[in-house]
Amino acid sequence: MVQVRVLGIALDAARQHIVLLKPLFDDGGPARVLPIWIGTQEATSILIAISGEHAPRPLSHDLMTSMLHLLGAEVQQVEITRIDSGTFFAEITLSTPGGMRVVDARPSDAVALAVRVDAPIHVADDVLADAGIPAEMADLHAEEEQDEAKVDEFKRFLEDVDPEDFQG
Repeated sequence: MVQVRVLGIALDAARQHIVLLKPLFDDGGPARVLPIWIGTQEATSILIAISGEHAPRPLSHDLMTSMLHLLGAEVQQVEITRIDSGTFFAEITLSTPGGMRVVDARPSDAVALAVRVDAPIHVADDVLADAGIPAEMADLHAEEEQDEAKVDEFKRFLEDVDPEDFQG
């Protein structure tokens, strides 16, 4: 397992969101980054968490964090364990009053939770070797500005939304 950090959120050519995970430590080989395609809500949730911001109302991952806290559980680590036919798999290791528990999760949810609670994120060596890309391909400057604008737009939406807008 390789410990990684969230390098950022990017958009691919089809405007799909990607979370980029970069190893914390240089192993002497060529620098690699692991791109994982994720949904818009998960991308927004991760961006809000890594920027240190908070949504006006709890997002799903904030709710998960609160529930774990109330139940006396703590996220010990997140692992991206494998890739099968282009689908990534992850596990969240929890310390609970009943002992250690491992929960199957989508990588996007696992990463969004990990960045909220400052839990370490690990990627299996073979996943990074198979699906990693050269780090120089992960130029984020333009995508970061676009994503920051999307987060700002989403925050404005949350501030202005009225629950009555959703009544039938």
